[in-house]
Order: sequence, then C-alpha cells, then structure tokens
Amino acid sequence: MPAYRIVEWEHAPELVDAPVPEPGPGQVVVAVAGNGLCHSDAMMGQMPASIGEAIGWTVPFTLGHEIGGRVAAIGAGTTGFSEGDPVAVVSPRSCGRCSWCIRGEDNNCPDSLAGRGYGQDGGLASYVLVSSARELVKLRTLDPVVAGPLTDAGATSYHAVKRALHRIRPGGTAVVIGAGGLGSYAVQHLLALTAAQVVAIDPVADRLTYATELGAHVTMEGVNSDTAREILALTGDGADAVFDFVGIDATILAGLRSTRRGGVFALIGAGMGSLPRLSLYDLLPKDGEVFTFQASTIADALDVIALADAGRIRADVDLFPLDRVAEAYEAMESGTLRGRAVVVP
Repeated sequence: MPAYRIVEWEHAPELVDAPVPEPGPGQVVVAVAGNGLCHSDAMMGQMPASIGEAIGWTVPFTLGHEIGGRVAAIGAGTTGFSEGDPVAVVSPRSCGRCSWCIRGEDNNCPDSLAGRGYGQDGGLASYVLVSSARELVKLRTLDPVVAGPLTDAGATSYHAVKRALHRIRPGGTAVVIGAGGLGSYAVQHLLALTAAQVVAIDPVADRLTYATELGAHVTMEGVNSDTAREILALTGDGADAVFDFVGIDATILAGLRSTRRGGVFALIGAGMGSLPRLSLYDLLPKDGEVFTFQASTIADALDVIALADAGRIRADVDLFPLDRVAEAYEAMESGTLRGRAVVVP
C-alpha cells in the first residue's frame, strides 16, 4: 500500500510502498478513512537519530496520528468491535496497566513516547494497526473521514480547557492565543462549557474570521507589546484563563501578563519559548495556576467525540488525497486552511 513515511533520520518524508498490516492477538487493523495533519509531523522529519532512538522510535515509520476509519480486521481475543464498524483511533498510545493509566491519566503513560505516527506506523496510509481495542472509539453519527482531528487537536485543547474550568467565572474572560488547528477547538470548548467572554488572538486574518464564525466574542490580530494592556482594558483586571497554543517568548510573556490574580495560564504550544531575565515571582499570577501537559487522555477523546455527536462543536476539515499530502502540509504551515487538513488515502 502507499504510505507517507519517514524512511531515514533527518530527511523529509516520502510517499513509498509499505506492507499492509495484519492483526495479532488483541489487535485491530483499521482501514483509514481520513487522517488529520499536525505541525508536530514536520518536526519529526528533522529529528536526529540520537533523540529518536533514545525515546524508542525506529525508522522507517508512517506518519499520521489523527485517524478515523472502519474496522478492517480483528485479531484473536478482541471483543467489542466488528468488521466495518466506524471508529476513531485514540491519538496517544498507552499501555492500560501502569499507575498512570489506572488513574485515568493515560496521557502520562511511559508508552506514550512512541506511538502511531510518531515512531510507529500511523494513518497516512490505507491501513493502520491498532495495538489494543481500548484505543478505539466507536462512532455513532460522525463521518470517520472527519473524526480523526477530534482525537488530537480536539482532545488536546479540551484537556487544557477542562483543567482550567474551575478558574473561569461566569461572565469572566478566556483568551486563546493561536486560533489555528488546536486553538479553534479551544474556542469551541470554551463556548460549550463556560459562560465566559472568549477572545481569540492570531496574526492570520482568516483564522480570526473563522474564530468569529465559531462564536468568539472578541478577536485581536497577533501578539505584540500592547496585547496585555488591551486585555486589561477589555477586562478590568485580566483574563480568568489564557491558553497559549503558540509557546514562543512573546506569547508566553503576553499571556502571563494578561492573566488576572487567581487566574490560570496554560502553555500548550511547543514553540520552545523562554522567559530570560524576568522575575517569575512578579510575573506569575498571584494565587493562580500555570500548567502544561502531555497530550490528552482516552476520556478526553470520548468527551470531545460526544460533544461533536451532540452538535455542540464542529469538525471542519479541508480534504486532500494521499498523493497530494506534501501540498496539504504546505497549506497547513501557511495558515491558509479553514479547518484541519485531512488526508484521504
């Protein structure tokens, strides 16, 4: 089958032939209907062998970790699914046995460092092997073509919003910095789960237009030296919650300065920003919270798919065939897409 793979460390992915997987005991093969693209995919192609091998990755492997499809084959001992069932594949891998998984914090499972699309074969191919049925969500009304992004972009942003809900007052303000693939879902989750004013910030005008269409009450064009003052002027005392889906120096600084006393700042974006030569004691929100995290949980994916099933959030996508996957990544990086880029094998 054709598959979009990293075939060598520090080389761009290639569309090549790969073997069709077969399920072992307890495993499931899914026929991929659609695979969402993620900015982290591009970073994987630049990874040195020393880092990849240290976290348990091996090449070659097929990219793609936002997968929707239909059950194609079932290994011995697998229950709860039948061939043809429409499913979404939980994005992070987890073992189901460690202390993290037992507590429902499977996003912190040590096995999550290597998984489908990151070190193991993912969904940018006709078929993908799923190691356990616990990593499948049976779909009711959702088209599996569009369901994949809900398991990563939708679920990761939901994990952040859920952790901050206790800090967001009715009538308060929540700020989303970076209204792209994850941030646009955060806007929707905030509107669905809170009674807060939602502010979306992004340098791309089309993303702000889309955020307004989703229901954002206020939009701001990019982060600059005046952003915190503008948030303070809008709110009086700062935002209840700021979600930074960019994570560079400028957005971290503006986000922390925009957070009110008792508020919460969530760092989700992996822009590798820092805060050099600044006093954290003065900068961090007094009596508040600052957090980051690793991906999302199976429970998050279930909740997000339920919200989409109920029509409370949208799963907008831009579709590309597999032979145009490189073009799809270019469109994603340029910020010109309306929804999440989804490749249909």
